[in-house]
Amino acid sequence: MWTVISAVIGGLIIGALARLVLPGKQNIGVIMTIVLGILGALIGSWLTYQFGYSNDNGGWKVVPFIVGIIVAAVLIFAYVSITGRRKVSH
Repeated sequence: MWTVISAVIGGLIIGALARLVLPGKQNIGVIMTIVLGILGALIGSWLTYQFGYSNDNGGWKVVPFIVGIIVAAVLIFAYVSITGRRKVSH
């Protein structure tokens, strides 16, 4: 149960930070931000460890976190590019 809650909170944080580093406004909702943040964190951690990263000193693993933000930013950019920038007309 706590793993799911941690993944959602981590995905929200990573997704929000990824949206902050991207220029302009991304027209996506909170749920998609969380989903892409979680995917970014998972893919970023996997990539980091594939390149031989190890946290021998313990503590907070900052490198996978930063790579997760970068991957999430790429995913958000791709999502916005694929879905297009929809304008709401009233």
